[in-house]
Amino acid sequence: MTSAPPAVDVSTLQAGGVTVHLEGRGEDTLVFVHGWPDRHSVWDGLVAALAPRRRCARFTLPGFAPGDDPRARSLDEVVATLQAVCDAASPGRPVVLVLHDWGCFFGYRFAERHPDRVRAIVALDIGGDAGSKANRAEMGWRGQLGALAYQLTLATAWRVGGAPGDAVARSAARLFHAPDPEHATAAMGWPYAVQWFGAAGGFGRPRVFVPECPMFYAWGRRKPFAFQSRRWLERIAREPANRVLELDAGHWLMRRHENELGAAIEAWLDTQLTRSPAPC
Repeated sequence: MTSAPPAVDVSTLQAGGVTVHLEGRGEDTLVFVHGWPDRHSVWDGLVAALAPRRRCARFTLPGFAPGDDPRARSLDEVVATLQAVCDAASPGRPVVLVLHDWGCFFGYRFAERHPDRVRAIVALDIGGDAGSKANRAEMGWRGQLGALAYQLTLATAWRVGGAPGDAVARSAARLFHAPDPEHATAAMGWPYAVQWFGAAGGFGRPRVFVPECPMFYAWGRRKPFAFQSRRWLERIAREPANRVLELDAGHWLMRRHENELGAAIEAWLDTQLTRSPAPC
């Protein structure tokens, strides 16, 4: 008879105005931050792979959960939310950030401002130089035009709001083969409105992000364009503690390749977390 897999601890807590879902056991806490048009559930497969040996904390970004206020949030507000989540989920001990899409952008900014709270970073498909001159050059004019078109569309859907805005958001989610396109709403477009319309004060022009702490970066090649440059990938890969993984995948690596990705992250964490803590 095959024994059942060991149960993992499951609980929730409130922090920074969001519900934090905690699963797993272990001394080190992984904090997961998703992007558009997702919720905390987008991490289900990867958390299932990692929770038997890791403590996993995940939440839905403000404005992305049903019934949330659709207003735009400033970068300061999002970083404060992430700080509250990390402090509540892992008081007094730096965390491992696990990031995707807009979660990468917010997580990178958090690591810049609070390097003592971040022990390592796992980032998926949005590099630290997304939108840089080097990245845009590799995208070419078609890629740049495509990125601008969909981002402005989602920013406009947020501004329109209501049923018409929701319909646009869901159409875009289906077009991009998002895991749960029926969950997409116009309200989820607020980061694009901040970026392109200057809502909530805008995001400004962030510098290229290269962490001081160890970084695992995975990206999928099956896309019209990439959100990182070869120069940045090479810079990350030069550091012995880092790992760059290219997968034959699309944007949502954690949903389409969760077993391969989970095994790679697990092996990398086994190497990095046995060393003495070295925050960003």
